[in-house]
Amino acid sequence: MRLANVAGRATLLLSETEGVDVAEASDGAFGPDPAAVYRDWEAFRKWADTAPRRRTVPVSRADLDSPSPEPRQILAIGLNYAEHAAESGFAAPETLPPTFTKFASALSGPDTTVALPDGGTTDWEVELVVVMGRTTHRVAEADAWSAVAGLTVGQDLSERITQSAGPAPQFGLGKSFTGFAPVGPWLVTPDEFPDPDDLALGCRIDGTIVQDGRTRDLIFPVPALIARLSRVLTLYPGDLVFTGTPSGVGIGRTPQRFLAPGERLVSWVEGIGELHQTFVAEQPEV
Repeated sequence: MRLANVAGRATLLLSETEGVDVAEASDGAFGPDPAAVYRDWEAFRKWADTAPRRRTVPVSRADLDSPSPEPRQILAIGLNYAEHAAESGFAAPETLPPTFTKFASALSGPDTTVALPDGGTTDWEVELVVVMGRTTHRVAEADAWSAVAGLTVGQDLSERITQSAGPAPQFGLGKSFTGFAPVGPWLVTPDEFPDPDDLALGCRIDGTIVQDGRTRDLIFPVPALIARLSRVLTLYPGDLVFTGTPSGVGIGRTPQRFLAPGERLVSWVEGIGELHQTFVAEQPEV
């Protein structure tokens, strides 16, 4: 199943250009609010599996927003690919990867224009993003996939100066400028993939590929991440978990390379789709 947020309405996708409005098809039992379907995900999935596919509606990318628009938590994982840890100058984590938050005001849909902060050190980090489907605490790794509603694509955009400023790192702040968490273009349930633990992902800037990896190389795959996170905190329906980025980020290059106004970033995960970000210079304060 593919679930999209089309102009604020939960929509079952039949194709990239056609869908079924959830509220209309369910006679109001589910939707229209996309965030609401995660709060009763099990019942929604049972309905969606046999939902009528009549009375279709057009779907335009211009109307897409984050498939989970109101997560209670946005968690992000660092150094979860060995080659990315190496290019960042760190040892690969052994027990628990670095975990930080991205603030809700950074969240956006898949196709956006993003203002680059002063400093010129905004970096790209394509990631597979997990959307949680139920309240989860201390789940076993073997059962973790059952707590996942679906998968989507995310960009963990990162302003490197702010991220490392101060007497201690400011990861959450440096990764939470407005528009720094584009997510989408829709959610895809795990059963849609031949192997949800082995997906290609990458991104390109103005047509040049800068990241190209596979999620099978995650040090902590999705089930391990969900199990380890849930030992410490409670995950809620609709929460987003950015699972980490492969190698190829700008700060790890020689010379270092960062995003510039006018550039276009396209990010993808196999079997899901693409994000499209265009960058502009930040406007001076009035």
